[in-house]
Amino acid sequence: MRTAYVADTPNGKKLIIALEELGVDYQVRHVDLGAGEQFTPEFQRISPNNKIPALVDERTGTSLFESCAILFHLGVTTGKLMPGDAVGRDVVLQWLFLQAASAGPMLGQLWWFRHGAPERNEMALARYTRETKRIYGVIERRLTESGYIAGDEYTVADVAFYPWLASHDELGVDLHAYPRVAAWLDSIRERPAVGRAQLKMRKV
Repeated sequence: MRTAYVADTPNGKKLIIALEELGVDYQVRHVDLGAGEQFTPEFQRISPNNKIPALVDERTGTSLFESCAILFHLGVTTGKLMPGDAVGRDVVLQWLFLQAASAGPMLGQLWWFRHGAPERNEMALARYTRETKRIYGVIERRLTESGYIAGDEYTVADVAFYPWLASHDELGVDLHAYPRVAAWLDSIRERPAVGRAQLKMRKV
């Protein structure tokens, strides 16, 4: 049994999608970010950066933090959603790093300046809108080369990007400019595990 510590954010969603896809036995613990539960000593012991998600193996007491690191670990240890060869795993790892280093921060900042900032900041909105559209363009070009982000098979790289790119309406991104991304989003949305994950997230 594993415990997934999550909140209803793209990074929280990606972990639940992965666990559902992999058929892993797990339970969900909601972390109330608004109440500051991520800063409690108990949570900090499993996630030193005070961020969700985190995953704890209740049998061993070991924990993992950083969503893309968790996805990579789950893919490797289960042998699912991960290529079996070293070259394929390296491709997945590159796209996971891109999601963690670029897509998450840029799209996250754009969301904040559109919906969370107390005052409108035109310079920030312009910068993060530009970067967000650039990232959508990167994925659009990638999907002209392969069926999925890390190749021709669905992997944890797709799981990592999906909840972020699916937030296009909230980000003000018109998918008509990214038809391959739109088709990719539709195909993943229809996966049974993604539907189950969405139901789980509504309950946390």
